[in-house]
Amino acid sequence: METPEETKSRLAAGHPVGKGQATPSRKQQEALNRRPLVPDDRKLAAKQARSKAAETRERTRIGMAAGDEKYLPMRDRGLQKRFVRDFVDARFNVGEFMIPVMFLVILLSVFPDPAIQTYGFLALWAFVIVAVVDCIILGFIVTRKLNAKFGVQKAERVRWYAAMRALQLRVLRLPKPQVKRGQYPS
Repeated sequence: METPEETKSRLAAGHPVGKGQATPSRKQQEALNRRPLVPDDRKLAAKQARSKAAETRERTRIGMAAGDEKYLPMRDRGLQKRFVRDFVDARFNVGEFMIPVMFLVILLSVFPDPAIQTYGFLALWAFVIVAVVDCIILGFIVTRKLNAKFGVQKAERVRWYAAMRALQLRVLRLPKPQVKRGQYPS
């Protein structure tokens, strides 16, 4: 606490007394905060709101594609999910080619020869089985790597997350792949 002598010396030194201005009245303060509920130019306000929303969406889209944690949905956040994404993106996955193979089978089903159609569908089912086996193997590998890196108690269940990412075309994955093929995370 300040003694009377210290107070006199502080005031004599020229320090300002009080806050330097009068307290605004309630009427003045409310007038500063008053805004109309409905803007004067509704079309302009709607246009500004749309442009602001579009800018926010674009910033979010770019942040999510870049893998920025702030913009990722909850299912993609965390060190373990980043590790799984990098591991899946570094690996060659059979399931990546599921969509092109299905498109090829659709084209083969247009041929009038039933033998070609049958072979196309059999090839599709064989490809699906190989992709499922690849995803199961990927799940075991990712779980083992996560347990080695983060510990048994801390490893989340990420097999389904890894499988869904492995079944997508590499160019369509979000967040975008941050590593090249063969560049496995350590």
